[in-house]
Amino acid sequence: MSAGHTAVTTPVPQPDEPVIVCDTPQDECGVRDVLDRLGDKWSVYVVVELASGIRRFKELQRAIPGDISQRMLTLTVRRLERDGLVRRTVYPTVPPQVEYELTELGHSLTHLVKALADWSIAHRPAIAAAREAWDAAR
Repeated sequence: MSAGHTAVTTPVPQPDEPVIVCDTPQDECGVRDVLDRLGDKWSVYVVVELASGIRRFKELQRAIPGDISQRMLTLTVRRLERDGLVRRTVYPTVPPQVEYELTELGHSLTHLVKALADWSIAHRPAIAAAREAWDAAR
C-alpha cells in the first residue's frame, strides 16, 4: 500500500437498485400520468366497477361506494374516456340509453389496481401499527 493510498478497499454493500428512477425532474418517470388518471377520488372506483362488465350510468352511480354526484360521475367517466380507458356507447332511444365499459387499455389497468389493493390489504396491520406508534410518540 502506498503512502498516498488511504481509501477503504472493502466493498460497501449497495442497496438494491430502485424499481423506478427519474433521470430528470421533467421526466417524472410516468408517475404524473398515473396520478392524472387515478389520483382523484372516483376514477379507481369506476375502473373497478366497470371491470365487472358494461354498466348504464345509473347502475354505475349506484354501485360506486360513497355519494358520487351525477356531475362528478359524468366528469370522471369523460376523463377516463378521453384517456382511452372507458368506452361510452349511446343508443338512439327516448330517453337516450348510455352504457359504459372498459376498453382493452382500461382492462390492462385493472391488474395494477388489483396489485395496489392486494398490497393495501397485506400491509394494513403494519400501517395501523405504524400510525399508532407515530400518534403515541406525539
